[in-house]
Amino acid sequence: MMKNSCTIRLMGDVMIGRTVNLKISESGYEYPWGDVLPLLREEGVNIINLETAITTSTQPVPKVFNFKADPDKVNTLKAANIRFANLANNHIGDFGTGGLKETIHILDNNSIAHSGAGLNIIEAKRPVIIEENNISIGIIGCTDNEPSWRANTHPGTFFITIDDPEELESEVVKLRSKVDVLIVSIHWGPNMEMEPNKRQVQFAHALIDLGVDIIHGHSAHIFQGIELYKGKIILYDTGDFIDDYVVNDLLRNDRSFLFECTIKDKKISAFKLRPVIIQNLQVSLATGHDKEYAIARIQFLSSVFGTRITNEGEVVL
Repeated sequence: MMKNSCTIRLMGDVMIGRTVNLKISESGYEYPWGDVLPLLREEGVNIINLETAITTSTQPVPKVFNFKADPDKVNTLKAANIRFANLANNHIGDFGTGGLKETIHILDNNSIAHSGAGLNIIEAKRPVIIEENNISIGIIGCTDNEPSWRANTHPGTFFITIDDPEELESEVVKLRSKVDVLIVSIHWGPNMEMEPNKRQVQFAHALIDLGVDIIHGHSAHIFQGIELYKGKIILYDTGDFIDDYVVNDLLRNDRSFLFECTIKDKKISAFKLRPVIIQNLQVSLATGHDKEYAIARIQFLSSVFGTRITNEGEVVL
């Protein structure tokens, strides 16, 4: 990759706990990434939503689903050159503040940047700045899930509501002048919804108006449409990338994309979608009907926003 040019790869939820954790113990740290791994090891900045705590804790908080991975499974993230993990979501606190603290400690010790959760609200809101080929990439993590987990003087997440966006907007304004590319990674909205609601669309537009370049949405467990707004990218939801979840035969939460953004001369110059599918606790590049299905569906969902995507997965900028 030339100087002043870089690739940013965005993925949806990466849940390496529960039976995925057990499978990694059997089959090795690289296993969950399947044949996507060579792409992730190319030069670039790989960004995920980390949908699990990484902890030795055996004390889950009362809720329906609690996800955790053993501390050594951080090597699975390192194997795929994960540079940034959003921690603002509804699973980082599954094993209490102890599990949250241990996750942060493990990521820090393994040089994986993160945002969206911390030992207090100042840490939870703190953005990450990654330098890549003379391009500075700023990332803020936040969520509208689990309001009781909001950080204050105690550990928790950067909790926001789209009806009261002032706190997040303030962080965007402070970061904008310090970076070339600004990304907001946001875990938001209800599960299994095929499209964002009107308030999400309005909120996303407001963030772009303030200077955000890419909105990296996740939480629905299925991918949603892509909008180009003022030349910037809104990924309303990037779906699931790695997990052990039950598959909905209609909504197909086992299918998504590796979203690849090329930055050149500090601007978005290309955006490509690589269809993927989860099978046997492993993500793989989709082929044949699976690939065609994913492209056709994202074309349809994105057409609502006037976004055109080629059959090869290229977003027409």
